[in-house]
Parts: sequence; structure tokens; C-alpha cells
Amino acid sequence: MIGPGRRDRDGNNFAMILGMNAHDTSSVPDADAAMQMLRGALGQIEFARDYTLQLLDATPMDRWFEIPEGLPTNIAWQVGHLTVSQYGLLMFRIRGRRPEDLSLISGRFRKAYSRESIPSDDSANQPTADELLSRMSEVHQLGLAELSSVTPETLLEPVDMPYAAYPIKLGAILFCPLHEHIHAGQIGLIRRGLGLAPVR
Repeated sequence: MIGPGRRDRDGNNFAMILGMNAHDTSSVPDADAAMQMLRGALGQIEFARDYTLQLLDATPMDRWFEIPEGLPTNIAWQVGHLTVSQYGLLMFRIRGRRPEDLSLISGRFRKAYSRESIPSDDSANQPTADELLSRMSEVHQLGLAELSSVTPETLLEPVDMPYAAYPIKLGAILFCPLHEHIHAGQIGLIRRGLGLAPVR
């Protein structure tokens, strides 16, 4: 476990997140409340993605693989990581892995952009910026499609970290836009490191 004050490569403080979520599991919402919270989460997921896309649209694709001096990451890794994470939070953790998922998120792709991976500026050994953006969009659309038919019973099933507020599958969904905003902030910082003007 990561101790107090320690952060992973993403800059996420998991000790803080664990503390925030350490509450009585009997306080989980009922089925009606869970569905209402899901609707709110869907709006937040869309809002977070729209903001991320604004940042990416304002960043030349030929600079996605640059790692600015003093920073440990680049735009390409952020996009790949958001893709892997959204697949995990909205699809894998909700309904498990399916055979067709391997063509969507291969083992190589997952290892290249997982939390433990190290961002690389070697564009020759990675998908192109266009391919990364297309894969991110595909996962986003498929993830939202999965949630359109999710049942209250599924939302209330228990799940391991990471999650937000509740240790159930709904909590994994609630964590998705929070996680994306963390990385949108990192993308904004990378853009400043590249000498680009802020979007907002």
C-alpha cells in the first residue's frame, strides 16, 4: 500500500483516496438512488471528456510525443492512459473482460499505458496520435453504451479500489470523471511545458 503522502507515477495520492472512501459500507445507496447517481455520473463523464478534447484539439499532434523538460510524461501517454482507464472503469470492472476486448485494448496497449508504465517519446514504437485519439473515442462510446443498459443490481455489486464514495461498481463509474479531470490537469501542465497558451 502507498503510505500517507506518497504518490504513484500519475500523481494520484491513493492513501488520500483510501481515506476518503473508508466509511461504513452499509451507507451504500439503494437501487433507485444508484440509478439517479448513474445519470449524474454520465453527465460528468461527458463533461470531463469534452474538456479533455478541448485541450487535445489545441495541441498539435506532432508534439504529442514530446516530454517537456522537467516533466515525466507527454500527451500521447496521457491519451493512452485515459483510454486504458476508461475501459477498466466503465467496461471491464462492470461486466468483465470479453474476447472482443482484446482487439480494443490489447495486452501490449494496456502495458504501454497502465499506471505502472513509463511514458516514452519514441513515437516509432507507439500508435500514432490519430490512432490514440481514435481508440480513446471508441472506448468512450462503447463504455457509455454499456452503461446505458446496466441494471441497478449490477451497480450495487462490490468492487475493489479504485472507486469513489462507495465500494461498489457504481463507485468505479463515479471515479471515472474524477480520474479524467486529474489527467486533464496534467495535459494542461504538459501544454504549458510545451510553450502553448492555456485553453482556459
